[in-house]
Amino acid sequence: MKSSNNKKDFCIFALPGLFCFVAVVMVPFLYGVYLTLTDWNGVAKEKNFIGLANFAGVIKDAQFWNSLGLTFKYVIAVVILVNVLAFAIAYLLTRGIKGQNFFRAGFFTPNLIGGIVLGYIWQFVFSRVFVNIGESTGWSFFEASWLSDPDKAFLALVVVSVWQLSGYMILIYVAGFMGLSKDVMEAANIDGASGWVKLKNIIMPLMMSSITICLFLTLSRAFMVYDVNLSLTAGAPYGTTEMAAMHVYEKAFTSRQFGVGQAEAFILFVIVACISGLQVYFTKKREVEA
Repeated sequence: MKSSNNKKDFCIFALPGLFCFVAVVMVPFLYGVYLTLTDWNGVAKEKNFIGLANFAGVIKDAQFWNSLGLTFKYVIAVVILVNVLAFAIAYLLTRGIKGQNFFRAGFFTPNLIGGIVLGYIWQFVFSRVFVNIGESTGWSFFEASWLSDPDKAFLALVVVSVWQLSGYMILIYVAGFMGLSKDVMEAANIDGASGWVKLKNIIMPLMMSSITICLFLTLSRAFMVYDVNLSLTAGAPYGTTEMAAMHVYEKAFTSRQFGVGQAEAFILFVIVACISGLQVYFTKKREVEA
C-alpha cells in the first residue's frame, strides 16, 4: 500500500518535472552533441556524418579562441566586481540603517530589466549622455562614445553587467547576513573582536554558503552572456567585443556552419561546467556551521 502511494506521489509531483527536464534539456543537448558530428548547415535536409572534423575546425578558428579569451577577462572582472560590491552593499543594508528595505528593492530593480532592453538603454547613456557630459565639462574620458573604443567598449560591458547582476546577488547576501547566528556575533563582541577580525574570521566563514551560490550564478551568467553583448556593442568595434556566446551564434546561424558552431558551443559548455563544478567543490569545502 505504501509502495503504491509512493509511486502515485512520484507520478503526480516528480514525473511532470522529470519529463520537462528530459524534453527541454536532455534531448536538445544530446541532439546538439550529435550535430557536432555532422556537416549540417542548419537548412539542408541531409546531415552527413563527418566525425570529429568540426572539432578540428574549432581548433583552427582563431576568432573563437580570441572571443573565448575576451570572455575569460570579462568573467574575471564581472565575478569579482559583482560579488565584492554585492557583499559590501548587503553588509551595509543589514546594519539597521534607515530605509534599508527601500534600498534593497532599488538595488534589485536593474535585475528585472531584460538584457536586450538594458543594452539599448545603456547604449544611449554611453553614446549620448556621457558624450554630452564630456563636451560640457571638458573631461576627455567622456568626450567620445565608449562604444567606439575597444577598451572602453569592453569596460562598458563590464559596467552594465555589474549594474544588472549585483541586485540579485545583494538579495542572496542579505538573506545570508540575516541568517547569521546572533549568539555567535554577540560572543565575538564580548571577546572584543574588531570589525575586520570579525568579518574575516567569523562572518566570511559563516557566509560561505551564500558566497558559493553567488559565485556559481555570476560565473554561469557571465560565461553565457549574449543579450547585453548583442544590444550594447553587437561585437563592435570591428569584432573586438564579441564574446564566446555571440561568436557561437554568428558561426551557426549567420555563417551557416552549424556543425562547427555546435562544436564550439559544446566546448564552451564543458569549460563552464568544469570551472563551475570546481568553484562549487572548493567553496563548499570552506563552508562551516554556526
